[in-house]
Amino acid sequence: GVMLGSGFHPGLFAHIADWALTLLILPVFVAAAFSCSALIYRTIGRYDIVTAYFSAAPGGLNDMMILGAEAGGDEKRIALAHASRVFIVVTFVAFFYASFLGISIAGEDRPYIGFADVPGADLAILAACAVLGAWLGPKIGLPAPQILGPMILSGIAHLTALTDAPPPTLAVNAAQLVMGTVIGCRFAGARPREIARDMALAAAASGLMLVIALATAFAVTSLTGIHLSETFLTFSPGGLPEMSLLALSMNADIAYVATIHIVRITLVIAVAPVVFRLVRPNRESER
Repeated sequence: GVMLGSGFHPGLFAHIADWALTLLILPVFVAAAFSCSALIYRTIGRYDIVTAYFSAAPGGLNDMMILGAEAGGDEKRIALAHASRVFIVVTFVAFFYASFLGISIAGEDRPYIGFADVPGADLAILAACAVLGAWLGPKIGLPAPQILGPMILSGIAHLTALTDAPPPTLAVNAAQLVMGTVIGCRFAGARPREIARDMALAAAASGLMLVIALATAFAVTSLTGIHLSETFLTFSPGGLPEMSLLALSMNADIAYVATIHIVRITLVIAVAPVVFRLVRPNRESER
């Protein structure tokens, strides 16, 4: 979170107009991606309506799992659908960028920053952002609170020029290692047959989402001039931490990518339950 916040700086305000256009297009993308994904889970996967709806909504794993369970859906299946989506999207995006766009995902171009390279006062500020943000995020109900809390505080510190220091490379690499491990651990406890079936459905749903994301990214690039490598990363339906860390590895605009993903996840969390209550059929016709 602190690392992502370090991508914010005062010069970002010059790009607000480009971001605004992306934000205007975002709800259209979310609606299209969600509709196609839900169709796959409902018609091919034969999920019940509640489970299909919350499996398809491109929000955060934990949030969609909780909302889906409260609505009467299959909590485990929803969690597996979202874990599979994140895994598939991250894997595909990394492969696509390396193979077709010629963009390294290993971050060789980033300079190594040791702990000794960051002044003590800046280290203290970054550490305070991490600790206070991780505590504050859950308190105020942020999505992905342990990531978003530190990111907001770090972003404020960098936007106000309280510090201009990024976190040390070793700390960033450790965060990426932990995040990759967390993605894999989400499949713990699931039977191989369940994983194979649900991942096949997730692959189909994610594939459609990625096609829509690529088409949307082309449109935004043509309208704003923002490079396709950043717009596609922005609309790819992965998780906030995972896509932001990919942005870091590719030397993309972390602030742009992270901000749009935050808005997408927040939009889905806020709107998905309301829309579901409006369109949900009576229980007799759900099966």
